[in-house]
Amino acid sequence: MANQEKTNIELPENAFHELKKGEEYEPIMKKNQNYPEVSTWSITWGIVMTVLFSAAAAYLGLKVGQVFETAIPIAIIAIGLSSATKRKNSLGENVIIQSIGACSGAVVAGGIFVMPAIYMLNLEADFFKIFIAAALGGVLGILFLIPFRKYFVKEQHGKYPFPEATATTQVLVSGEKGGSQAKPLLLAGLVGGLYDFIISTFGWWNETVTTRIIGLGETIADKAKLVLKVNTGAAILGLGYIIGLKYAFIICCGSLTIWWVVVPGMNIFFHDSVLNMWDHNITQTIGQMTPELIFKSYARSIGIGGIAMSGIIGIIKSWKIIKSAVGLAAREIKGKGAGNAEIIRTQRDISFKIIAFGSIGTLIITFLFFYFGVMNFNILHAIVAIILVTIIAFLFTTVAANAIAIVGSNPVSGMTLMTLILASVIMVAVGLTGKEGMLAALLMGGVVCTALSMAGSFITDLKIGYWIGTTPKKQETWKFLGTIISAATVAGVMMVLDKTYGFNTGKLAAPQANAMAAVIKPLMSGQGAPWILYGIGAIIALVLDRCKIPALAFSLGMFIPLELNIPLLIGGTINWFVTSRSKDKAINTARNEKGTLIASGFIAGGALMGVVSALIKFGGIEFDYENWWNNHLSELCSIIAYIALISYFIIATKKKEKKQN
Repeated sequence: MANQEKTNIELPENAFHELKKGEEYEPIMKKNQNYPEVSTWSITWGIVMTVLFSAAAAYLGLKVGQVFETAIPIAIIAIGLSSATKRKNSLGENVIIQSIGACSGAVVAGGIFVMPAIYMLNLEADFFKIFIAAALGGVLGILFLIPFRKYFVKEQHGKYPFPEATATTQVLVSGEKGGSQAKPLLLAGLVGGLYDFIISTFGWWNETVTTRIIGLGETIADKAKLVLKVNTGAAILGLGYIIGLKYAFIICCGSLTIWWVVVPGMNIFFHDSVLNMWDHNITQTIGQMTPELIFKSYARSIGIGGIAMSGIIGIIKSWKIIKSAVGLAAREIKGKGAGNAEIIRTQRDISFKIIAFGSIGTLIITFLFFYFGVMNFNILHAIVAIILVTIIAFLFTTVAANAIAIVGSNPVSGMTLMTLILASVIMVAVGLTGKEGMLAALLMGGVVCTALSMAGSFITDLKIGYWIGTTPKKQETWKFLGTIISAATVAGVMMVLDKTYGFNTGKLAAPQANAMAAVIKPLMSGQGAPWILYGIGAIIALVLDRCKIPALAFSLGMFIPLELNIPLLIGGTINWFVTSRSKDKAINTARNEKGTLIASGFIAGGALMGVVSALIKFGGIEFDYENWWNNHLSELCSIIAYIALISYFIIATKKKEKKQN
C-alpha cells in the first residue's frame, strides 16, 4: 500500500500552467488532511544543514568569489536521509528541512556582499555588528514578504516560471516517488553534475567560450570592444529551459543591448577619454580597456538604474496589493480580520498581528542598533537611517521576489549598491561623513541586502510548499530560527577568515564587497556616483514598460554578465524546440514534462557538485588548469562537450518511458 501511495505521487497537470477561470490548483498533500511536517527530525536536520551550508557557502563566496545555491543540495540530502532511515510520508518534513536549511544561502549572500567591506575600509568590525546586521535583515525580509505570499505563489500561478523552485520541487517529488519514475531526474542529475564537476574541479574544458577563440574574434574584441561569451555549464542550461524562450529572449536582449551597443558605442565616442568623474581609481582610457572592464566600470550601472526603475514601476503597479496587505494587517489587529481557523491549512499564514508587531519590534531594535553601533551617531542620523532602511527593504521586497520568480536569480548586489549610494548621499547631507559615515552606510546596506536576499529566497520556499501542499505558517515560523543560526555562523566564518587570510591581503576574493567598498569610499569623500548611467537605465525601463515589455527581465539582462545570459536563451530555445516538433499536442506536453525533469536534474546535479567541489578546495586539493584555460583549445573542447550535452538533453526528452502498471 505504501509503495502504491508513492507511485501515485504526481504534480498535477496544471502545476506549471495558468489556471482557467474557476479552476483550482490541488497540491500533492491534500488541503483537508494533516501530514508530518514539523518534527524533531525535520528541525534537527534543518539546523544541521543551516550550519554546514552557511559555513561552506560563506567560505567559498569569500575565498573563491563564487556563491552557490543551497536549496537543491539540501533537498537532495533530506531525501537521502529519509530514504536511508525508511521514513514514511516524509515529503512535508523534507520541505521543512529544505526551507530551514535554505536560510544559509540567503543570509550568506546578504552578509558577504557587504560586511567584508567594513574590514577592507579599516573600520571597526566585530562579531556582534556582523551578526546583528545579518539577523535583523533576514528577519525583516521574512516579515515583509509574508503579506505578499498569496499574490506571488497563488494569484500569479503559472504566470512566472520560478526556475529554482521548479527544480527543487521536482527533486523532492521524484525523491518521494522513488523507483523508475525518478530515473529521468536522477540520470540527468548524474550527467549534469558530473559535467559541471569536471569543469569546476579538473578544468578539462573551459567554463566559458568566447569569440576570442579565433583570431578575427580577438581583433574585434580588442579594436571594436565587441565580444560574445557563453558559459557552458549544465546548471545554467537547465535554468534557461525552465525559464522558457519568452523571458530568456527578453533577458538576452537586455544583455546584448549593453554588450553589443553600449560597450562598443562608448569605445567609438570616448575612445581616448578617461571617465573617472565618480571613481578616481579609473586611470585607463576606454580604448585601453577590455569589453569586460568597460562593462564592469560603466555599462553595468545602466542595468542597476534599470533594475531600480523597474522596481519602482512594479511598486506603483502593485500598489493595490501593497495597500490590501497593509489593510488586512490593520483589520486583523483591530480584530476584524478572518482568523486562521477559517482558512484552509495550505493557505494559513502567521497572524498579521504577529507580522505587524514583529515588524515594528524588529525596526525598533534596528534603530537602537544603528544608534549605539556607530560612533558619533545622533538621533537625527538614526531616524534617517531607519526610515531609509524601512522604505527600501519593504518596497524592494517585491522586486526581489519578482526577479526570483522570473530568472531564479536575485539582483541583490545591484539593489544593495543603489542602497549604499542613496545611504551615503543622504548621510552626507545630514552631516555624517568619514569613517563613521562609511560604517553607517555599510551597516544599513548589510541589513537591506540580507532582507532582500532573504525575501527572494523565501518566495522560492513558499512556492515549493504551495506546489506540494505544506502549511505556510509552519514554513514561516521556523524560517526565523534558520535565519538566526545562519547569521551567527556567517559572522563566525567571516571573523575566522579575516584572522586567517585578512580581507586586505588580496587572498580573499570577495568581489561584491570590494565593489561596495570602492563605491562607498569616494561618496563619503565628496566624490559622485554614475547618476547619468543610472538615469539612462531608468529611462530604458520606462520606455520598455510603455511598450508592454517586461522591464525587470530586460534590466536583469543589462546587469547580469553576458556569459550567464546567452545560455538562458539556448535553454529556452531547446524548450521551444522539443515542445513544438510534433503535431500531437499530447506528445509535446509529455516532452515538455520530461524536459523539465531533465533541466531540474541539471540544476540539482550542478548545485550538488558545486558543494563537493568547494569541499575539495576547502581541503586544500586544487588542480591548476589556468594555463590550459588560457589556451583556446580548451574552448574548442568546451564547444564539443556543450554540443554533446545539448544533444543528450534533446534526445532524452524524446525517449519513451515504460508505462507503469
